[in-house]
Amino acid sequence: MTKPNVDTTKPSSARVWNYLLGGRDNFEIDRMVGDQIRSSFPAIVEVAREQRKFLVRAVTYLARDEGVVQFLDIGTGLPTANNTHEVAQRAAPTSRVVYVDNDPLVLAHARALLTSSPGGATDYIDSDVEDPGKILREAHRTLDFDRPIALTMLGILGNVADYAEAKSIVERLLAAVPSGSYLVVSDGTNTSAAIVEGQRVANRSGHPYNLRSPEEIAGYFDGLDMVEPGLVSIPLWRPEPGAAPSPLDGFCGVGRKP
Repeated sequence: MTKPNVDTTKPSSARVWNYLLGGRDNFEIDRMVGDQIRSSFPAIVEVAREQRKFLVRAVTYLARDEGVVQFLDIGTGLPTANNTHEVAQRAAPTSRVVYVDNDPLVLAHARALLTSSPGGATDYIDSDVEDPGKILREAHRTLDFDRPIALTMLGILGNVADYAEAKSIVERLLAAVPSGSYLVVSDGTNTSAAIVEGQRVANRSGHPYNLRSPEEIAGYFDGLDMVEPGLVSIPLWRPEPGAAPSPLDGFCGVGRKP
């Protein structure tokens, strides 16, 4: 694989998130921005960890309980424990997973995402979330669009500055998948002064992200049948038995296309 063209003078969403999760695939600029965000909004580390736990719970539920064995993971981020294909293939070894990201360092690490159980498959698309046409064209290499597909979009739609455009992207993706497909979304919400201030610091540091209201995130699920418990704070979506989660500034949900 060719050496990635990584700009180490500008922070990357994937690398900042990797740093907050305790990973090593980041640079000084990413750590600086991560520390600035954490200083003004300490709960960001918990938000990052809870979003990863939500991914595990949602993908396990879809593969194990709903029989969904195809996943289109948009905004993959850097490989870590419990990647989508690992979670899905534990529950259903024939699962097929396509990852989408446009960070060159993620692309350089893609081989870690392209392992698969013998009966399943994985693929990687180098694309921006704002090019759903390219994503859908290339996903046809691996996924059967006549069978249900789960679209997972965790922490990615806030990177689209205009809410109407973010909603349009979701609509275009959903229009391409059949009945019985699912949408899985989680994103940061403007539900406390602390997270709004933390994001203001991040924006000033060159790590822009657009917090949405819970009502705006709910809009991504228009026309879908929400899976219980509906749209909730990230830790509250089907927590593990015995857990006693507290709400955070981030909402998530899973919806089924009728």
